[in-house]
Amino acid sequence: MKTFVFAMLLALSVAALGRQAKARHSGLVRQEGSIDAMGSVTTVVAYGQDQARLRSAISDALREMQRLDGMLSNYKPRSEWSEMNRLAAQQPFKVSHELFELLAACVDYSRKSEGTFDISVGPLMKIWGFYKGSGHLPAEGAIADALQRVGYQNIILDSKTRTVRFAREGVELDPGGVGKGYAVDRMIGVLRNEGVRSALVSAGASSMYALGDPPNKSGWEIHLMDPKNPLRSVESVTLRDESLSTSGSYEKFFYADGKLWSHIMDPRTGRPSQAMLSVSVIAPRTLDSEVWAKPYYILGRQWTAKHKEPGFRVFLCEDKPGPPCSWVN
Repeated sequence: MKTFVFAMLLALSVAALGRQAKARHSGLVRQEGSIDAMGSVTTVVAYGQDQARLRSAISDALREMQRLDGMLSNYKPRSEWSEMNRLAAQQPFKVSHELFELLAACVDYSRKSEGTFDISVGPLMKIWGFYKGSGHLPAEGAIADALQRVGYQNIILDSKTRTVRFAREGVELDPGGVGKGYAVDRMIGVLRNEGVRSALVSAGASSMYALGDPPNKSGWEIHLMDPKNPLRSVESVTLRDESLSTSGSYEKFFYADGKLWSHIMDPRTGRPSQAMLSVSVIAPRTLDSEVWAKPYYILGRQWTAKHKEPGFRVFLCEDKPGPPCSWVN
């Protein structure tokens, strides 16, 4: 029943937006739709010549986000991700081919980032209060205890049986650093398959992909927010067939002991990373831009300059005196 109601509301929402968007630009019509999933609102804006076809493509893309939210959520008890978290420490847990490939990619990201990207940070997110909360200082000794259950080396993947096993009790994987990026890429795939050539998909404004060009422009212009003043931008970028992801201390945080503590966790220390304000990554895939924003944030400018992936553009805002924001050469 919930699925049917969602489908009806989704269709009505896209149709209503379509009726409001009849202004044509260079013979193209604009359509828009959105969905609340993965803890934020994901929006699709698309241009094309066939209004009905655009509406259908947007609806299908939003349903793909809904499907992935149902698979990857660690808040929904019946999701494949949640079942894995409950059972994989007891015995090898067989997962779908799609989830296995994503987990394998996450382990590979962890190795390349020297462990600064790590989906096993679930226990740390909980003790710091960032799971279903705005955050708080953990109890004494809690960090050391949680670190015993953190580390991508605890994720044992068997490609022959397509199973996941945790090396110890209490391991808990967190999809927060990978889910949106993966979903945006999948949504772009849906739009492309249905003939859409001009679109912007944005997941909570933290991860987005720009497909083609908007009418009468060469690329999509995006403004990067000043992490200390959300009312102004510090840089503008133009995207065309590429993604942008931003991680910042302003997203989820709390103040304690005279410091700002953000949700961007350093899995090596068990504490939120402190030296950076925000990192924006432009890459060919949204999965890559979302994932790599965390290591670049944690490891800083020098490491990023040395290890930046080919074809990436990285914009850092550091917590330091003087001009804090600039591109990494």
